[in-house]
Amino acid sequence: MNTKIPIVDYCSLSLDKKAVFLAEGLNSYLLRNNDLVFPHRHNFYQFVLFTGGQGNHSIDFEHFEIESWQIYFMIPGQIHTWNFETDMQGYIFNFNAELFDTFLLRPDYLTQFNFFSGDSSKSVFTVKEQFRSQIQSILEQIILNKDDADFAKIALLYVFSLLNKQFVPNDDSVSSGYRYTILKNFNSLIELNYKSLKLPKEYAELLYITPNHLNALTKEHLGMPAGEIIRNRILLEAKRMLVIKEYTISEIAYELNFNDNSYFSKFFKKLTGFTPEEFRKNYIK
Repeated sequence: MNTKIPIVDYCSLSLDKKAVFLAEGLNSYLLRNNDLVFPHRHNFYQFVLFTGGQGNHSIDFEHFEIESWQIYFMIPGQIHTWNFETDMQGYIFNFNAELFDTFLLRPDYLTQFNFFSGDSSKSVFTVKEQFRSQIQSILEQIILNKDDADFAKIALLYVFSLLNKQFVPNDDSVSSGYRYTILKNFNSLIELNYKSLKLPKEYAELLYITPNHLNALTKEHLGMPAGEIIRNRILLEAKRMLVIKEYTISEIAYELNFNDNSYFSKFFKKLTGFTPEEFRKNYIK
């Protein structure tokens, strides 16, 4: 039996196999994809806005109760599942990484938005009331004009910009902008280097600040020390790999640059309370 978490391809969810993106009402999407397997991975970007209905969903092992005007964003590679208790209302949008390639000068443009960071604590949130009617109107227009790819790109970017205002600091001072930039760069560096760089001082050096300064910033604005943020990213990748049964524990330890299997197991149990084997057994049944 193949217990590997399935990867859902963007094209398998679209009626038009040549479409560059999918834009649809959530209810009709669910009716059309009622056999979608869970849990699964995506190889595309997705965001969903819930405007009605009850249930729950999880992203990378974090569970969320659905509320009206909750929105979630996912990037390729994340593990996803949902369980709906009623008919759902809302909007769903899927697009692959190439959608904006010929449209934007910066290939990493989406990374400026916190909700595309792959961190579920930032990618699941409730849309503020002042933005709701405007965002809903734009999403409706995207669906009505989904054959116009250029319009969709412009409209999507505008929606992302509106939503991003919920996260950008209100204080426009130089100091506030500096702190925001440092933390954004810190998270980007972790994403690139978490397998090889595991100490706050290594990231502080790349950011041209002291380790104490980095820790002070992360504690004040993210609620935890820099080392914990780094460890959490390593732990997330370990969990993602553990649900793929084809990987041995030793292979995962090696991939994440631990000196040996024993050290990796101690690291994992200290943070979760479970050994890697116990976590795998509980998740893959």
